Amino acid sequence: MKRGSGRMTQEFEISLLRLRVLTVSEANCYQTRSRLPDDLDSYLTDIKESKMTMETRFSIGRRLLITAVAGLVVLVLSHKGWSQGCVVARSSVPVLSSQALTGISDIRPEGESWLSPKRWELGIGYRNLHSHRHFVGSEEQNARKEEGTEVNNQIHLLDFSVAYHVSARWSLAMSVPVSFNDRWSQRTPSQVTHANGIGDMNVGVRMWVLKPPTESRQNISIGFGVKLPTGNPGVTNVVNGETRVVDQSIQLGDGAYGLSLDAQAFKGVGFATFFASGIYLINPKVNNGVLTGRSRASEAIMSVADEYLYRSGVILPTPKVRGLWFSLGIRGEGIPVRDLFGASTGFRRPGVALSLDPGFIYTRGKDQWSINVPVAMYRNRKVSVPDIMGNRHGDAAFADQFFLVSYARRF
Repeated sequence: MKRGSGRMTQEFEISLLRLRVLTVSEANCYQTRSRLPDDLDSYLTDIKESKMTMETRFSIGRRLLITAVAGLVVLVLSHKGWSQGCVVARSSVPVLSSQALTGISDIRPEGESWLSPKRWELGIGYRNLHSHRHFVGSEEQNARKEEGTEVNNQIHLLDFSVAYHVSARWSLAMSVPVSFNDRWSQRTPSQVTHANGIGDMNVGVRMWVLKPPTESRQNISIGFGVKLPTGNPGVTNVVNGETRVVDQSIQLGDGAYGLSLDAQAFKGVGFATFFASGIYLINPKVNNGVLTGRSRASEAIMSVADEYLYRSGVILPTPKVRGLWFSLGIRGEGIPVRDLFGASTGFRRPGVALSLDPGFIYTRGKDQWSINVPVAMYRNRKVSVPDIMGNRHGDAAFADQFFLVSYARRF
């Protein structure tokens, strides 16, 4: 940490000393709690004013910074509920441990910090998007708007999560998405189809390769999860007196078990923390047996597709607001043309969307808030297997941007 950041270093140092005094998770860390005086604030002030070497002070400040930022990286990477309009990716990303997120500001009543194991964390996330811009490949079909034939999707996704921190390295998690989805065409705006209810749940486990916090200001985590087919893959509506299966893009689930694999990494450089992450959902099942109502035989049944999401960027502390962090990254998500395992037949809309992803994270005490507004930079509706068989290229609607907000509390 640079010498010009003296005030921030002092704040970090005092916060770290609070954690060190109140926990005994590391060797030679003020030995035991029995040595704590009654007046903790006075004691910390005395420590601050003692004759610590400048090298030690910088080392403490640097270590706390990476501890806090490591948790921030995980929070930013853990937004749940993928979806980009017609290119559906509805599954919930496994809940990720926030680890040391609020270590810089929180002293728990029981004398425990956010690094403490055997603690519960509850969270809720919200995602909103409106897709209506149609693409064939990477070319937008502007004629759809001029002709009044655009198809609109309005997605509201709530994701409820619970995590249990077994240790500083290991955590278990479960998430339950609840969706409120609408779809309509500009030609018939009064004929709105709906799909409301619980989506596909996810349970998983996560671990850090190195026990946080790390002196090297870097770490890698890996996670494994199981997607459960708890969402209805065949929601129907009555439209003009006729029962119809709603479009695949607003269905609540895909009707199959899946395995999610993900990895994350971060590296601290000065005040900045650079991060990268990726998650891939493997769906071995070929199709779910739900009829699409489409005229082509190759698209008569809904395909169960793999899904992916990746992010990369940087997190920076704001200069004057303690606990407020700014993030900026690139976000990519979508559906592959062909799955890793099994056939890729049936109806799907493969494609990818790349977005610029700015956001803020704020931590205070036991609470965490985050907000992100990814803005689309590139959208591509790729050819599906039925498209290749029929020598054609279908289209899909994408959103211009979407809104993500989350809140979590540690117990």
